[in-house]
Amino acid sequence: MNFDFSDDQKLLRENVRSFLAKEAPLTLCRQVLETDGKYSTTLWQAVAAQGWLGTAIPEKYGGAGFGRLELAVIAEELGRVLAPIPFGSSVYLASEALLVAGTEEQKQRYLPRLSTGEAIGTLAHFEGAGDPGNRSLKSTVRNGKLSGEKTPVPDGEIADFALVTAKSGRDFGLAIVDLHTREVQREHLDSLDPSRSVAALRFERAPVEWLGGRPCGWDTLQHIFDRAAVLYAFEQLGGAQRAFEITREYTLNRYAFGRPIASFQALKHRLADWYVELELTRSNCYYGAWALSHEAPELAVAACGARVSATNTFELASKEMIQMHGGMGFTWEHDAHLFYRRARYLAAVLGPAPVWRERLVTCLERREEAS
Repeated sequence: MNFDFSDDQKLLRENVRSFLAKEAPLTLCRQVLETDGKYSTTLWQAVAAQGWLGTAIPEKYGGAGFGRLELAVIAEELGRVLAPIPFGSSVYLASEALLVAGTEEQKQRYLPRLSTGEAIGTLAHFEGAGDPGNRSLKSTVRNGKLSGEKTPVPDGEIADFALVTAKSGRDFGLAIVDLHTREVQREHLDSLDPSRSVAALRFERAPVEWLGGRPCGWDTLQHIFDRAAVLYAFEQLGGAQRAFEITREYTLNRYAFGRPIASFQALKHRLADWYVELELTRSNCYYGAWALSHEAPELAVAACGARVSATNTFELASKEMIQMHGGMGFTWEHDAHLFYRRARYLAAVLGPAPVWRERLVTCLERREEAS
């Protein structure tokens, strides 16, 4: 079985990388981080003009009509440049949720606006510390009105609408909420990566409609998270790969005692271990992309593997990058801390690695029982 990308997809990668080299240098991420901006509007508009926001959205809904493999390619390249835009929230979460569970009317209403960047969407699930289960969820919908609080919500400050996990009696579903209504209050939250917006959302009888017209159930939410996990894993892989390339170049050109510091075993062996971790993560991500693009039964296992592997590898990469750059790596002026910040942000956006490791074990046990 060949998990590699096609020649056309590799050409797409080259074009995306060339475009982002001009439009999204690392200085852009730093600029957003050091100012009061929530995201780069110029890059968002440029990405929308390229049609990337609608990569996997069918043409009848205003998208480009490509597939998840093309979207994975773009996600990896955005990860390499630490793109300070709400691409994940709007594309991996909101768009995918609508495609998976939305009614035809909801798709016609929201997807064209998402594909052009006219609207930004997000998914609000967490309610403070921990991952709320079906029984512990506190947000509720009564008579078409939502009450509760979600925190932290990725890009909650800038999103136009949110898909909010909530209960209605014994049922569970995703409620679509217009975030510009007076019944919704937003509060900025400080985070380790200010180049990506995070907020707390409070709902006081906010008018909603159910995604799909009725409560969708817990399994649908997990399926949406599995799909998003694969795409976020590619973004993490891109960041880890770029951190490795920058560090490798530095260690090859930084001399000590007349030799490149990369020739010393203390660094050489660590670089080799880092490379192995990258390639293992790449394999997991490719497996996840295959499962996602083919709607394979293995998607749950593949998504968990990609998520856990990519999270661990990006965190390793960001730490090793700082360490191997020595004293310079600890300075504000160097870009190493930008990678560390993004690694920590992406590690938390869908729930921490231990949650996904536990889910991976559960999925493997179920598969074993079924066989």
